[in-house]
Amino acid sequence: MDIIDSNLKSFYFPSQEREAKMKPLSPNRRPHLLTSYLLTLSFIIFVAVLHGEDFIYILCHPLVHHPGGQQQQQLVSNNKEKDHEVATFAIGENEEGCDIFQGEWIYDDKWRPMYAEEECPYIQPQLTCQAHGRPDNGYQHWRWKPHGCSLPSFNATLMLEMLRGKRLMFVGDSLNRGQFVSMVCLLHRVIPESAKSMETNDSLTVFKAKDYNASIEFYWAPFLVESNSDDAVVHRVTDRIVRVKSIYKHAQHWKGADILVFNTYLWWMNGGKMKIMQGSFHDELKNITEIKREDAYSLALQSMLRWVEENMDPHKTRVFFATMSPSHWRSKDWGDEEEGNCYNQTTPIKDPSYWSPGTSKSMMRVLKNVFSTSRVPMTLLNITQLSEYRKDAHTQIYKQQWGPIPPEKLADPKSYADCVHWCLPGLQDTWNELLYAKLFFP
Repeated sequence: MDIIDSNLKSFYFPSQEREAKMKPLSPNRRPHLLTSYLLTLSFIIFVAVLHGEDFIYILCHPLVHHPGGQQQQQLVSNNKEKDHEVATFAIGENEEGCDIFQGEWIYDDKWRPMYAEEECPYIQPQLTCQAHGRPDNGYQHWRWKPHGCSLPSFNATLMLEMLRGKRLMFVGDSLNRGQFVSMVCLLHRVIPESAKSMETNDSLTVFKAKDYNASIEFYWAPFLVESNSDDAVVHRVTDRIVRVKSIYKHAQHWKGADILVFNTYLWWMNGGKMKIMQGSFHDELKNITEIKREDAYSLALQSMLRWVEENMDPHKTRVFFATMSPSHWRSKDWGDEEEGNCYNQTTPIKDPSYWSPGTSKSMMRVLKNVFSTSRVPMTLLNITQLSEYRKDAHTQIYKQQWGPIPPEKLADPKSYADCVHWCLPGLQDTWNELLYAKLFFP
């Protein structure tokens, strides 16, 4: 699924006019010219050392075109005309014709996992599967390989250098928080212990890389707009209500971010209709109506998009939206036993056309319709299809539970398996590789 917005480019490099007649350099200007050459050479060497493999890739790799085959519906139109424009933060280009979201999972014992579970103290106990007794670790070793091309290698030092003096913020639900934690785990290894910190204040969690004056942040807003599920801790509300046109309560905390990664989906999937409210949650008499889930979703996304258009400078910032994270509740969907789910699954789905009936195509169409109207660059991270294959990567029963499990459920582990969230390290590290690729190699 090709999801690069036609407005992706944002920087311009105007050509410089040359004088018709060049005058000879005066002797006192030659040292300045030599200094300029040396500085340019030093920068090239610095980038090559930091990111050697990808530096060679940019300069020398032949163009590889995407092979033929069935293409999925586009979410947003694709326009690759460069015309002296590049995306903010870009240091290279992806191979022409390469769709990094189309590919296959390759088992990799050499380069996966990208970090060890026990080496990253920032993973919540709800995602530490090995610490909670998972007997297999194959889910950590699968690497995403796009058809006909390669993902740029994730380089933590380069990522931090490019984030120097900047804020990278993830906004959304617990699935987006998992991606945030994955990014922290990928980066913290190259930061001295005394030069990093993690703090949580209500809905906002901030990881700081002090030597870089950089922060990686997560903001809890499962609907993006205001809702009765906004408490970062106590939010298990079955009767969900949203204010689809109220975004500023949350968005005031997003201002000043240089890179924003949004997601919202799972919390909308609680029935065919959604309760929306006019006015305030503090009003004694609340004006609440029910509308179709897709219509409420569209209104919320429009509110987010309007805020982005009004507050994000496309010449200095980047905005991403991660598509739906799939669940794996029915093993019969992929041809397995009738009554099973993700529990005891240890390998990915091999059928390249697999799409879970539980992943809403109507909600995908809402994304397409809303973001196709964007007046600012908006890049969708299409993590849905590649994650559909990963029935093995969920936390299953191997996590800290929210409360005691009744004996009858303990006797049937699949009855309390978590087929929504993902173990770390694991699948969400790939989501960040894709973010890295789209950020620096669009």
